Amino acid sequence: MLDLKRLRSEPDLVREALERRGGADGLDRVIELDEQRRSLLPQLEALRAEQNAANEAISAAKASGESADTQIAAMKDVAARAKTLDAELQGAEAELDGALALLPNLPDDEAPAEDTVLRECGERPKFDFEPRDHLDLAGERIDMERGARLSGARFAYLRGELVMLELALVRWTLELLGEHRFEPVIPPVLVREEALHGTGFLPDTEQQIYKLADDELYLVGTSEVALASLHADEILEAEKLPLRYAGFSPCFRREAGSAGRDTRGIFRVHQFDKVEMFSFVPPEDAKEEHLRLLAIEEQILTTLGLPYRVVDIAIDDLGASAARKFDCEAWLPSQERYRELTSTSNTTDFQARRLAIRMRREGGKPELLATLNGTAVAVGRTIIALLENGQQADGSVVLPECLVACGAPAVLPPAGD
Repeated sequence: MLDLKRLRSEPDLVREALERRGGADGLDRVIELDEQRRSLLPQLEALRAEQNAANEAISAAKASGESADTQIAAMKDVAARAKTLDAELQGAEAELDGALALLPNLPDDEAPAEDTVLRECGERPKFDFEPRDHLDLAGERIDMERGARLSGARFAYLRGELVMLELALVRWTLELLGEHRFEPVIPPVLVREEALHGTGFLPDTEQQIYKLADDELYLVGTSEVALASLHADEILEAEKLPLRYAGFSPCFRREAGSAGRDTRGIFRVHQFDKVEMFSFVPPEDAKEEHLRLLAIEEQILTTLGLPYRVVDIAIDDLGASAARKFDCEAWLPSQERYRELTSTSNTTDFQARRLAIRMRREGGKPELLATLNGTAVAVGRTIIALLENGQQADGSVVLPECLVACGAPAVLPPAGD
């Protein structure tokens, strides 16, 4: 959520920033409602002061034995006007909150107008055979047919050696993040509406979110939602920052509107597992922390031996909360192109304001902090990249030594063996 004080003091700069990310629709209405609210507040305060004075006059009249009828009538009139004005104020505040929630975060000055490739890393594999895609390599170890029979399209059973690969991948990632001082967390995956609103997924992406029919709960599309809310309505001591968490959870997305080649296999499914990084830092450290998260994502991809590129994401594709976002895209031989594997966003104080998360410096007043998130491992997509880049001519797959050390098989046998 944007800072109303900044909207008042720098309306032209805010408008220009919003125009950079596609338009400032709704800004004028927010400014109008804020002015209306601010004009109503002193009027209501004046009426309440009149109420207090009338009450004192009534008490004084009764104490002296005089009639208080005139004062009582005056108080009733003031009370009625105050009630009407209070209802008008509450309506303006509710409409203001709703209008303000629709405005996205202001983009970073360095966020580009178009997706910009910053670097390509790693050596793409060169095969003397036609590379297979992940479904051909996995065979029934990725069981789409039975998954669809059970739950519908875009669900799958993960079976056999691929289960051990996933568990090894998650274990290895969490251990690596522990070296970077991230606390491992397994969060709830059912959350209230406030958590989604607080992270900016509502009202922006409601078409992608699963909602329970009989409870006011939603299935998360990322553990970012639960990790951000871990300190909702809290004041954190500044000297304890940064706080860093690594959340592992299943994630659920409706993937409304997606179609085409991505619907084959497990690249774009309704349920997947993910390890997510989340940081709470002082606002002045947010840009440095963002680069730190990106560096960790690159370390993971490099250690796994996956060729990748880093993309500075265009302003109009940042999502509501992010001021700047970097994606890491892994090379998929079967598609002969890079595909998104991880993403990291600096959300500045946007989420903290919505979730009322503040910090207090020594001797100071509470102030907003910054939050950042980054994908450590999107398990399904990482398995795709490992299978396709590690494939051999006979259909077997050689896996990275770091995962073998955590329980993954050194070699996946060809499908059907």
